[in-house]
Amino acid sequence: MSGDENSGVSRRAFLQGVAAASVGTQMGVAAEAAPAQPAFRPNIIYIHSHDSGRYLSPYGQTVPTPNLQRLAEGATLFRNAFSAAPTCSPSRAALLTGSCPHSNGMLGLAHRGFALNDYRQHIVHTLHAAGYTTVLAGLQHVAKDPATIGYDRMLPHKNNHAAYVAPAAVDFLDSRPTQPFFLNVGFFETHREYPQATADDQADFASLPRPILDTPETREDFSRYRASARALDEGVGQVMEALDRNGLRENTLVISTTDHGISFPRMKCNLTDDGCGVSLMMRGPGIPAAATCDALISQIDVFPTLCDYLGIAHPAWLQGKSFLPVLKGQAAEINEEVFAEVNYHAAYEPKRAVRTARWKYIRHFGDRKTPVLPNCDDGLTKTLWLKAGWGSQPVEEERLYDLIFDPTEHQNLIASPEHKAVADEMRGRLHRWMVATNDPLLKGPVAAPPGALVNDPNGISPHEKPVPVPAA
Repeated sequence: MSGDENSGVSRRAFLQGVAAASVGTQMGVAAEAAPAQPAFRPNIIYIHSHDSGRYLSPYGQTVPTPNLQRLAEGATLFRNAFSAAPTCSPSRAALLTGSCPHSNGMLGLAHRGFALNDYRQHIVHTLHAAGYTTVLAGLQHVAKDPATIGYDRMLPHKNNHAAYVAPAAVDFLDSRPTQPFFLNVGFFETHREYPQATADDQADFASLPRPILDTPETREDFSRYRASARALDEGVGQVMEALDRNGLRENTLVISTTDHGISFPRMKCNLTDDGCGVSLMMRGPGIPAAATCDALISQIDVFPTLCDYLGIAHPAWLQGKSFLPVLKGQAAEINEEVFAEVNYHAAYEPKRAVRTARWKYIRHFGDRKTPVLPNCDDGLTKTLWLKAGWGSQPVEEERLYDLIFDPTEHQNLIASPEHKAVADEMRGRLHRWMVATNDPLLKGPVAAPPGALVNDPNGISPHEKPVPVPAA
């Protein structure tokens, strides 16, 4: 099959594939007697960045990402998509297994010794069984050794920066693969350390992240973020251009997302929307183009959605819900609530959150009353906050926010008598989820695996020497 033939699946074929899968599910054994429908197997590109949140131009930000903007204009853009964990490996593991971190085992960072309980739950195994060749280009961050995961191919490249990963992905696409493929394209950008800003990256005439005061230091810090985002966008553009050049666009589902909020104080590693809110765009056969979606979505919903999109059975471990009915216009919402958690980043910081359309409830566990500073990456903005006394700022055990009147989550209503019923309801939602998912935090502090590298929560920087967890 040529590359052009690979691109021949139409919207009609998508709808027929979904209909065939639905009929098969409804008719059970009787469906075996019906004529077999050709399997709907578009190519899939999962292209993702590090620490970008929604600070990209498709979300209205003054960040130079024209290629992502063009992708969004041909895609469905999700306005209310959230990470299941605002830390790197747990977030990715949740998306790629369809289950929350404390269920799939990824309680901390893969390069620090944390891992999935069972790598057979990674989506590549489900897709391989459905006929896909699975290919890794660049960052994966769910295994210390990527060979552990089970990709069919791992493309060579110098490092995980877009300048090296994108050409590797382009070379694969230029080979015009004839078998359906799942291509994971992972970029290091926009993780710190950021590159130096050029004249084109200066933020003097740009809005800054909403929790951050506008100062010369923070503008320079955000200018460097903009430089990193520009490099990310150039990599995205190369991959999208290769899809078009090789006639693969019409038969390829593109999923573009990131792991969590940007690496600034009160964002990454925080359970506020600034920490958990993520970009999510999907473009492909049967996906509405130039559309926005306001449904409340968790990244753990991506795996079950792909199963329904392709007409394949849901693995037993999935905890997310398919949002295919939303994409097809059959439902406005699939979730009344979404959940998020932190266990370990550089240091241990156990906390959980539940979010509805209007309310956010966050609970910190343990007896710590001040910020865990090693869980914020170093940078100019963090230095400014530290000089202003951030280390002694109080951290409340419980927080309740009304997202209509307080979208930046600064007015804690947990002690308000007028909001006691809402607080009790949100506490109940969180507790029921923790019980249903057998959250180990219900039994006390969550242990790190032996040998994992963990920072002292009383430290300041993630670059301070971590301590290996001793064997039991």
